[in-house]
Amino acid sequence: MPRYVEPLFRPPSEARSLIFQITVGCSQNGCTFCGMYKGKRFRVRPVEEIVAEIAAIPPHYRPHVDRVFLADGDALVYPFAGLVTILDALAATFPRLTRVGSYASPNSLTTKTPAELELLREKRLRILYFGLESGDAETLARINKGFTPGEMADQALKARAAGMKLSVTAILGLAGKGGSLAHARATAAWVNRVNPEYFSLLTLFHRHNEEFVRTLEQCTRRELMLEARELLACLHPSRTILRSNHVSNFLDLAGSYPRDRERLVAEVDAALALAARRPGFLDGYPAYAEEYE
Repeated sequence: MPRYVEPLFRPPSEARSLIFQITVGCSQNGCTFCGMYKGKRFRVRPVEEIVAEIAAIPPHYRPHVDRVFLADGDALVYPFAGLVTILDALAATFPRLTRVGSYASPNSLTTKTPAELELLREKRLRILYFGLESGDAETLARINKGFTPGEMADQALKARAAGMKLSVTAILGLAGKGGSLAHARATAAWVNRVNPEYFSLLTLFHRHNEEFVRTLEQCTRRELMLEARELLACLHPSRTILRSNHVSNFLDLAGSYPRDRERLVAEVDAALALAARRPGFLDGYPAYAEEYE
């Protein structure tokens, strides 16, 4: 059975997926806002170990597996030949396998050519989870993302051209009070350019990132909701499913663009009006935090 180096993370949509941890940690792991993998030193696990774990899945369980997620935070960085071997082993082991997913950083996408991405897609690596964080150049520089918005868009479009589905995430509150609306507008412009199949919003929260958080003048709930409203109003991708249902969010939003744009903006307006009835709520700060060793 798979052996994991904890903590193990996966996107909400991979809740039913069988997870194989082919890398440990994140190849970048220098983003100042992110504490997911700060306790891990990045390494690529040997392909022989992964193939052995796949082969160890009991035969009676194999027909029930239709989705697999490859962890950790940047599994697409895995060397191409080894990744092909892993995908072939998955296809040979699970007769009903329809989709394999993986986190993908802009760094890991630079390690794969368009032709390699096309072959990986043919071998059922069908969806990549891409942490944009912000479309604003100043915000990206402040969080040490290592790539400009344009460079990330180029890598994301390369994946889309290869037939990969993209699920992109951005973080409300990441730019603090002063950069809030600029962050929202630039992020919307990035999404409009790339047109990912899925776009999700998180809210900045505490997880081994206290030093970064102290550098920000944090947004109140009112400012976060206005930031979300600005982003939603500026979005006009041709076909994108939007979600704001991460546990860090205090406003749950769901819809499809362009169809639901006006409804989503109206929902934020209604939430602002409702929250105004609770004295002090909008002027307070979200306090969600996660603790991992």
